[in-house]
Amino acid sequence: MKHLGDRVEDLKIAYIGGGSRGWAWGLMSDLSQSKQISGTVYLYDIDFQAALDNEIIGNKSGDNFNYKAVEQISDALPSADFVIISILPGTFDEMESDVHTPEKYGIYQSVGDSTGPGGLVRALRTIPMYVEIPEAIKEYCPNAWVINYTNPMALCVATLYKVFPKIKAFGCCHEVFGTQKILCQMLDEMGIIKNADRHELSTMPVGINHFTWLTSAYYKNIDLFPLYKDFVKKHKEEGITRADKNWLNSFFGTAEIVKFELFEQYSVIAAAGDRHLAEFCPGNWFLASPDVTHQWKFNLTPVSWRKEELRKRKEKSRKLVSGEIDFEQKATGEEGVNQICALLGLSDIVTNVNMPNVGQLSNIPLGTVVETNAVFSANSVTPVNSGAIPENVYSIMAPAVYNQNNIINGMFEKDKNLLFNAFISDRLTDRLSLSDAKELFNTMLKNTKKYLPEWIIK
Repeated sequence: MKHLGDRVEDLKIAYIGGGSRGWAWGLMSDLSQSKQISGTVYLYDIDFQAALDNEIIGNKSGDNFNYKAVEQISDALPSADFVIISILPGTFDEMESDVHTPEKYGIYQSVGDSTGPGGLVRALRTIPMYVEIPEAIKEYCPNAWVINYTNPMALCVATLYKVFPKIKAFGCCHEVFGTQKILCQMLDEMGIIKNADRHELSTMPVGINHFTWLTSAYYKNIDLFPLYKDFVKKHKEEGITRADKNWLNSFFGTAEIVKFELFEQYSVIAAAGDRHLAEFCPGNWFLASPDVTHQWKFNLTPVSWRKEELRKRKEKSRKLVSGEIDFEQKATGEEGVNQICALLGLSDIVTNVNMPNVGQLSNIPLGTVVETNAVFSANSVTPVNSGAIPENVYSIMAPAVYNQNNIINGMFEKDKNLLFNAFISDRLTDRLSLSDAKELFNTMLKNTKKYLPEWIIK
């Protein structure tokens, strides 16, 4: 790459999962609007045709980046400056088992990709893939910065560091951004500031991915916690509805009242979406049944809906490739391109990331992948010292924290009992009888055995 003062040219980005019809298109859009960087994006995907389609789509998205599909990961990685990973571990058929098989035992999941029985089994498919990726990075581009978007986020990032301890990797998640936008909405509603931008806020996120909390929040010198307390009191019954969060019309929408309930219980701002937060809490709180989720004003997301959305995205891809429709350049609100620019020394930013705990959270075991702010500057990501998780919050978070490490250790030590221990101690499954838990665990493993190591399914 070439540094030219306030620009960088000839940047090489390797995209693993480059046939993506979601994250990849978002990255193309954000890259096309950048005035600071240009170069080539190498698209690698096990579905080579999908990568070829994205090569055509990407090259229509703008003129500052060239897109090239490659058949082997070894063709994408050599001398890469950045590696982006966003893959689907398995197919939606396997995810259908993750999400819906536990329903036969009265266990409901609103997402099923990070925690709960679905998140755990998804992790067992994902970790073997994430062993191969850092091995290849170590061989072909050991100094590259690696940005992970795949879920389960914490376990993906943990595997990258387990295999290649010197890897320069971090995980990105936009859930905190949504909570920051709610705080901006609050400021607007209360007449304090109109059209505040979330980047104007100073917030302190702490926790693990999808179960993240804000221990402080300011707009300039205004402490937002007292305002939020009044805001929650006003809206806790009916919730709030934004155009992109209408829970009635979307399998992803919520009214945010799970978030409000958790604030009243713990006096800390829950900073993920309701659908994720609910899965980390005891199963009889928010996910006892579909009717209960509706009382909390969010929907369960059926995998049949995801399959239909994939069909629509494939059709959109066909139209983009053929030229029937044009690629729409629209900012996604993600921080990926801003992070790349900061790491190239073109700016400095502070944003939330997922990285192993090296002391940024004082009461979480070292090495556990945690979510906090980090400072991005030239070739550096420095986690912000964020203090301790409040003890009352840690009490509900602890099973997920320890299960993260149990799953990683179970996979690398080939200890199926340790994996089952994590399965049975999860907040959604811990009410099962031991016999039912074993039956469900083994059924779910059988349903995804195509993607599991042989020692797990023996």
